[in-house]
Amino acid sequence: MLNTPKLSEAQLADYKRDGYLVARGAFGPVEVADMDRWAKELLAMPEEPGRQWVYWEKSLREPDQKIVSRIENIAPFHDGFWELAESLKTMCAQLFGEPALLFKEKINFKMPGGAGFAPHQDSQAGWERYASDFINALVCIDEATIENGCLQVVSGFHDRGLYRAWEPLSEKEMEGMEFVPTPTKPGDVILFDSYTPHSSEPNLTDQTRRIYFATYNRLSDGDQLAQYYADKHKNYPPDIEREPDKEYVYRV
Repeated sequence: MLNTPKLSEAQLADYKRDGYLVARGAFGPVEVADMDRWAKELLAMPEEPGRQWVYWEKSLREPDQKIVSRIENIAPFHDGFWELAESLKTMCAQLFGEPALLFKEKINFKMPGGAGFAPHQDSQAGWERYASDFINALVCIDEATIENGCLQVVSGFHDRGLYRAWEPLSEKEMEGMEFVPTPTKPGDVILFDSYTPHSSEPNLTDQTRRIYFATYNRLSDGDQLAQYYADKHKNYPPDIEREPDKEYVYRV
C-alpha cells in the first residue's frame, strides 16, 4: 500500500509564493519499485480501443524509429496507478483547502530521443472550460536530470492568469521569466499550478526518463474527468483510434 504524503506549512507557503513546490522523498524506495513495475506493465499492455491511450512520436536520435511518447487515461485500467492517483489527492486537497478530484493523468516516458515541451501553461489547453483551478502532481519514477530533460519551471508568474489559449508562450510573454531546471530523484513529487509556466528539453541520453503526472480540480467544480477525455478524444485521440486520412496536431 502506498504512503499518503502530506505537506508542511513551509511547503504550503512555497506553493502560494512560487506557484509550485518540491516534496523530496515523498515516496520511498519500495514504492518507487512498485511504480517502476507498474510503468513496465502499462507499456507492455496491448493497445486496444477504449482502454489506455498510447501516443507515439518519432525519435530524435533515430528519426526512422517511433517511440512511445506518453500514455494517458491510465488509472481506470491499472489498480496501481489508481492507488497512486488517490494517494496524491491529499496534498492537492491541502493546497485547495477542500477535497480534490482527479481531472486527468498520464506518464511522459521521454525515451531516448524523446522530444521536449515548449514553454507553456497547462491551462492553455482549454482547461478553463472545466474548472476554476487545477494542480498538477508530478511523481518522479526515473531520475530526471538536466541532460535527460527534467522539468523547467518559472517561479512567481502563476498569479497572472492565462496568457492565451491553445498556443505556447510567445517570446514577448516570456520576458522576465526564468525557466529553472528542477532535477528530481525517484520518489520526489513536484506540485505546480496550471498557470505556472514550465517547459522541458529533449532526452538525448540513452536512458528513459519516466514521470507520472496527475491533475486535480476542486471538489466544488465537480467531476470533470469523463467530459475532459470525451472532448479530447474528438480532437486528439490515441494513435490506434485515429482516422487514417485525418491530420492531428498537438498544440499545447
